[in-house]
Amino acid sequence: MAETVSVIIPAWRAAGTIARALASVAAQTVKPLEAIVVDDGSDDGTDQVAESCRAAMNGVALVVIRQNRQGPGAARNAAIAAARGSVLAFLDADDEWLPTKIERSLAQLDDHVLVAHDYLEASEGREAIKDCTRHFRTAVDPLQALFVRNYLPSITVLARTEAVRAVGGFETSLPAAQDYDLWLKLLTQPGARFTVFPEALARYHVSESGITSQVDRRRRCSLAVLERHAPSLRRLGRAALRTVIARALIIQYEAMIAHRRQRAWWAMAVALLSSPVVVLRAFFTPYPLVPGAIGLGWVALVLGAHHLYSHGYYAEKLGVFGRFILSRLGLA
Repeated sequence: MAETVSVIIPAWRAAGTIARALASVAAQTVKPLEAIVVDDGSDDGTDQVAESCRAAMNGVALVVIRQNRQGPGAARNAAIAAARGSVLAFLDADDEWLPTKIERSLAQLDDHVLVAHDYLEASEGREAIKDCTRHFRTAVDPLQALFVRNYLPSITVLARTEAVRAVGGFETSLPAAQDYDLWLKLLTQPGARFTVFPEALARYHVSESGITSQVDRRRRCSLAVLERHAPSLRRLGRAALRTVIARALIIQYEAMIAHRRQRAWWAMAVALLSSPVVVLRAFFTPYPLVPGAIGLGWVALVLGAHHLYSHGYYAEKLGVFGRFILSRLGLA
């Protein structure tokens, strides 16, 4: 049976760009079943502009849903709940696809739960190809490489509808990095396979929305996603620790670079100075029992040093305490 595609488009204050995004959907060489726009509480008439595109959708059904402001994760989930297609394709309201995006992606889908590709980054009248495929092709373990660096921008992804619904869709408690979280939820399921192919079939338009607070927000959310999924890395053995440390360093580095571009020197300094703490915390995330063991070891070291320094003054007190603990454990 042929796959059918539902296009998921969250939109907030996108009156100036939503028509361009929908035009790129209508221009696809393989038409999707539907395009679902969820206006997430915009106050600029985004939903009205989207509705005005209905006659130009070239046979693609257009569904426009309006909801109170809940964030992009909730907007995408509302679209996913309404989707009728067997496959979901994700497009942001300020970006666009090249005409063969759906056709070429479906050709690569096979038995994969997810497929993605390269993309173009457009900024100040210039375009550059962003090579996502190299992270996939050069990795010994592509999923491990995805833990280290999220090389699957949402506008490049097609994913199976039932698989996305089975893992609960996007995590609405995360104000950023919801796509990174969803890809990890999908691809850590037993038997899940994915691929990335080397064709730039989407155009990402760089906007001026990357203010300092949003950079910090994305950094915090990326670290939260890392902590949430790190236990699944235990299958890698010793490589698990290297993976989470590498990811933590990349998150901090990307935040510092973003702050530098914005000339937010204080925020850049904070990100730099906090890096050792972030890395140390990440070091323990795959093994939740380790911090407790380290803490107990530290207490034992301090008490032992105090005992030696006090020339046995606390020996009796420590002995009484020790016997009490043993008795409570039923060992004495």
